[in-house]
Amino acid sequence: MNSEPYLIPKSSFVFEEEIKKSVFITYLAHTPSVEEAKTFIEQMKNRHSDARHNCWAYLAGRPEDSMKWGFSDDGEPSGTAGKPMLAQLTGSDVGEITAVVTRYFGGIKLGTGGLVKAYGGGVQKALQRLETIEKKITSQLVITLDYHFLPILQSIMSQFDAKEVQSEYSENVMLVVELEVNHIDSFTQTIINRSGAKVVVSPKDTPPINN
Repeated sequence: MNSEPYLIPKSSFVFEEEIKKSVFITYLAHTPSVEEAKTFIEQMKNRHSDARHNCWAYLAGRPEDSMKWGFSDDGEPSGTAGKPMLAQLTGSDVGEITAVVTRYFGGIKLGTGGLVKAYGGGVQKALQRLETIEKKITSQLVITLDYHFLPILQSIMSQFDAKEVQSEYSENVMLVVELEVNHIDSFTQTIINRSGAKVVVSPKDTPPINN
């Protein structure tokens, strides 16, 4: 698993332009899964059911994860819409993103080169204006300790920006904490060193959670 952070859309964005009397509306949205990408595409198709074309492309995971890519020309000549849209997305290094470009035909044909420029260009211009945030890859650990080690643990958690997600206070303290995957080894080793190996750290038996 690649544990490096990557960019995702902070919010949705819409860009509209008119090219030779055709109106092109580019929508960008944060879609963390293939299912959410397809749902967003259907929403845009329903919103613009009167449009000639609703072409789309998505990267539904990490930007480089081609297993979660998809695109469609939606009736435009093959290779003139979906592929240039996908090329813009893959070149942006932004993941978990879907682009839908709606075209209201204005009566003037653009030709294959004009279509590639219109669809790819719309996505490019929208991406240039899109606000993004960094997605950190995180995982959870279960930590068991005596009460007197709690201040040490809290100090280390602050140092590594680890967050408490669950706690249980009985004979001992049991905490579930979440932190970046890249920091787990250093975090664990710091706890072992500062507690004299008396604090138990183990992986939580659940899939990693991403924020």
